[in-house]
Amino acid sequence: MKTSDAIARLNEMDLNGYYVYSGKDLSLIFGDKTPRAAMATKNRLVKNNTLARAAKGVYVYNLSRHRGINTLEQIAKTLRLGYYNYVSLESALSEWGAISQIPIDRLTVMTTGRSGIYETPFGTIEFTHTKRSIDDVLHGSNASPDKPLRFATKQAAFRDLKRVGRNVHLINMTEMEG
Repeated sequence: MKTSDAIARLNEMDLNGYYVYSGKDLSLIFGDKTPRAAMATKNRLVKNNTLARAAKGVYVYNLSRHRGINTLEQIAKTLRLGYYNYVSLESALSEWGAISQIPIDRLTVMTTGRSGIYETPFGTIEFTHTKRSIDDVLHGSNASPDKPLRFATKQAAFRDLKRVGRNVHLINMTEMEG
């Protein structure tokens, strides 16, 4: 696909709020006839800085008007598509005010998928596998219409932190009781 046509399609998708894609998504959007043609289109767009390669197989549209505070969560969601994921551990506890450190460029996510750490140009995503049941995941987290991932309740984030053996000495216990 011609670069100008590809950018036009990405702009169209951006109007609907889509700006983070898997490689498969891009192949469908661009409609390239062969995998080689799809790869060539993606590589051209990365080379001219229209797309950023966030992680293997995940791309961010650099010209998007939606890029911002939720981009790292959107990348995490795309990396673990098909699994239950929610922000937890230090990221959630910091938001709840239970720890004083604010992870600026790191996102801690519990997932029913595999564990892993991804260094992206937008920050680091740390996935930690959970064996919790789907029902437990849903009851221990909340969905928000303006956030890509579910968010752990204060109690669930603390329970996750202890369960995975992380350091709990930074936790303000009076905040946990409130």
